[in-house]
Amino acid sequence: MTSVPAFANCHSHAFHRSLRARTVGGADFWGWRDRMYAVAGLLDADRYHRLAKATFAEMRLAGYASVGEFHYLHSPDLAEAVIEAARAVGLRICLLSTLYERAGFADEPLHPVQQRFVLPLEVWQSRVTGLAARYADDPLVVIGTAIHSVRAVAPEHLAAAAATVPDAPLHVHVSEQPAENAACLAATGRTPVELLAEAGVWGPRTTAVHATHLTRGDIEILGSAGSYVCFCPSTEAELADGIGPSVALREAGARITLGSDSNTVIDGFAEARALAMHERLATGSRDGWTTEQLWRAASADGHASLGFSVSDTLTLRPSVQTAGMTEPLWAAGATDVLPPPDLDPAEVAAELSDVIDELWSLA
Repeated sequence: MTSVPAFANCHSHAFHRSLRARTVGGADFWGWRDRMYAVAGLLDADRYHRLAKATFAEMRLAGYASVGEFHYLHSPDLAEAVIEAARAVGLRICLLSTLYERAGFADEPLHPVQQRFVLPLEVWQSRVTGLAARYADDPLVVIGTAIHSVRAVAPEHLAAAAATVPDAPLHVHVSEQPAENAACLAATGRTPVELLAEAGVWGPRTTAVHATHLTRGDIEILGSAGSYVCFCPSTEAELADGIGPSVALREAGARITLGSDSNTVIDGFAEARALAMHERLATGSRDGWTTEQLWRAASADGHASLGFSVSDTLTLRPSVQTAGMTEPLWAAGATDVLPPPDLDPAEVAAELSDVIDELWSLA
């Protein structure tokens, strides 16, 4: 048996787990998003609790100790259903309550399902502060905030959103798609990173999620602010997003973390390896990430970005895949993790199948 640090999953959309290995379609992110909306429109508190609980159980089985849940299904408000799902399976959760106001820079009409994401700024702030008070003494729960993206939040509200819970983690989707960068430049004359910098968003508690298409100036802003940057390599590959400049950001001073995002894969080993492998493909060099740097991104820095200070470990059992290894991060996978005694993998699989099949029968 081998003990290694437990993972932090710094960016998750739990309900996306229902899309794994289904015929979703869409030639790019925007086409995939339409099918994702169809599933989001079917979630009520009961279904979401069941789906999130089983998804979070899968994360614990894979060796995760903390999750950052980027939560924007506000109508009806499902925050408590998600929080209680994580608590039920013993997974620490940073619920990142997400402000979402509009469909885009040009006041495009909202997709019908997007109506569920939208709250007025003052209503959202009241909900966030209420949740923070409710769970203030729970060691398994942190209430943070998120700005969905510069396309979804009005520029004049960015500073107020960032200041809503000033000492808590703050996350934001940034520059995942070239189309969003182009729209932001056309509407404001600034990149998304620059626009958020003007609003005072960047700092040591802030995480930029994806950061796939950045300028050199963007990298310098994020690095000098000491912000976190969360890459989600399996999702960024699955959605054809691109390869972000992880090493350049790290060298500029940003702290890199990892997430499962759409939960196409829930495997901290796979995400860490993919971060290094994508950098090799983009640069033609094999020396961008050391094992020690990857472990820091996958565990210690990840937990810290979610407001947790933990030193949990996971145990690896011997397997054919890991035979002869000296560096577990380069050989092991989620199925090599010894399950915690309170979770039965067969039961978790059955729960996932039941709720996902129910959703797709309605879609």
